[in-house]
Amino acid sequence: MNETPKKQEAHMSTGKKSEESVILVSYPKIIFMWPAWLIAIAGAIFLTFVGAQGNTAVVITWTFLVVLSINLVVLGFDFPRTTSLTLFFIGVALVLGGALLVVYFPNVLPSFEGWLTSLEPRANATFYWMISIVFGLIYAGVAINRRFDYWEVRPNELLHHHGILSDLERFPSPHLRIEKEINDIFEYMLMGAGRLILQPSGERKAIVLDNVLWISKKEKEITKLLGALQVQVREQSNG
Repeated sequence: MNETPKKQEAHMSTGKKSEESVILVSYPKIIFMWPAWLIAIAGAIFLTFVGAQGNTAVVITWTFLVVLSINLVVLGFDFPRTTSLTLFFIGVALVLGGALLVVYFPNVLPSFEGWLTSLEPRANATFYWMISIVFGLIYAGVAINRRFDYWEVRPNELLHHHGILSDLERFPSPHLRIEKEINDIFEYMLMGAGRLILQPSGERKAIVLDNVLWISKKEKEITKLLGALQVQVREQSNG
């Protein structure tokens, strides 16, 4: 008599879990440009309401150019963990080499500093506002596109929503194989992004989703969702 309520409770919990899902979106690499976008917004606000006093415009422009350059390097190249470690040691070697150069050749640094200070790139508030607006429009387009192209993992099926008319593709999610790849350590540091490879059972081609944000969290959610399904199947078969 006591087993019946437990079975009913298990079926009720099964019904709740079947409504759960994990949303996966493959984003374009432009989303990693958000640091340059924030610098542009900050520069636009500062120059508009505070003004360009002294070398303020030069400092802001240099900051924007450095951040923009780093962002473009992140977009242009992949930095696996081994490559990133190599770059770290190269950076340390360059810093140490520069320190030794200053010690043994003290006249080099003033010459380089004089050449560097002669460069005075300046951009006004209008420039930064235009950059901010362009980035904002692109990100708005990415957000809209996300509504028409995404994947949904459910306990019993994998759905691909795409198109303005909400076209739908269905794949079985039981026995779904999941692989996570971190191809770029900097992209992972910026937004926890990586590549997720889904292999539905019975399908020859794997589904590759690049630039999935917060990929480690998504992987845990999918594993928990599909793991719960396996437990439910066992309970029902034993019942």
